Amino acid sequence: MKAMLLNKIAPIEKKPLELADLPNPVPDDNQILIKVSVCGVCHTDLDEIEGRLIPPKLPVVPGHQIVGTIEKIGKNVNKFNINDRVGITWLYSTCGNCSFCQNENENLCNNAKWTGKDANGGYAEFMVIHQDFAFHIPEKFSDIQVAPLLCAGVIGFRAVKLAKINNGQVIGLFGFGASAHIVIQIVKYLFPDCPVFVFTRSNEHQQLAKTLGAHWTGSPASRPPEKIDIAIDFTPIGETIKTALELLNKGGRLVINAIRKTTAIPQMDYTKHLWLEKQIQSVANVTRQDAAQLLPLAEKIPIITQVKQFELNQANQVLTLVKQAKIQAAAVLKVS
Repeated sequence: MKAMLLNKIAPIEKKPLELADLPNPVPDDNQILIKVSVCGVCHTDLDEIEGRLIPPKLPVVPGHQIVGTIEKIGKNVNKFNINDRVGITWLYSTCGNCSFCQNENENLCNNAKWTGKDANGGYAEFMVIHQDFAFHIPEKFSDIQVAPLLCAGVIGFRAVKLAKINNGQVIGLFGFGASAHIVIQIVKYLFPDCPVFVFTRSNEHQQLAKTLGAHWTGSPASRPPEKIDIAIDFTPIGETIKTALELLNKGGRLVINAIRKTTAIPQMDYTKHLWLEKQIQSVANVTRQDAAQLLPLAEKIPIITQVKQFELNQANQVLTLVKQAKIQAAAVLKVS
């Protein structure tokens, strides 16, 4: 099979992903073999390739927003059939036995494995995974449309749940890329009386936000018409934490939907930024429940994803554009 293989950690400008011919994987008794149709491109892929995550076991095939059809099934598989269309998320497997797994926090499992990092992912024509970590795809969505929902959408949906929004509260979204452009659609559907303010430097992203229902848009340096009750931060910039907290209302909540920050969180003034019972909540990874809840909701809304398609062998180029923030919304690799 054709695959984009990562053999060493390196800046994406050095084109570390190499087109390779690999043996087709063989599913074990509980696994399914997926013929990959498309795979979304995620900023987490870039972090992995450039060494900002715990290093993967090399060589590895990245990619974790995977849509495809089942080619083969193991003898114990009972949830899927040949030719079923399925989606795969960042969560590849968990131990199932630890306190986190037993208390609906499998995203925090110490023995979790991650798709495209600890196991070969979707930048390839085929991949295997345990049947319990695959999801049926709603018929309403094309492969390309649904791919961003499997990471940008799922992690964004988890951020919305952790935000504990009440209808009528003022929502602030900081950054407006792949995840945020899905989140605004979720928020507008679930909480129709919530004004949504979007903070982004990009004029194109500001225009997209307005198209999707933002009440106000501006740069992170701008001041919105009123204080924010709930802020969700999608940026890799540390300064955003300080800005969001300053704009939060009393008792406001900041949810940080970022796997890491490329710049440090600056020193803050306690009274100005944290006092008056303001709260900070981070988001880490996703659970299977997040995906199982989001996909039917996305069909009901219905969520419209903004997607640009590329070929598999363009993975280095696409990730460079992601690094430069030149991709509006989401990018997807067409695999087969």
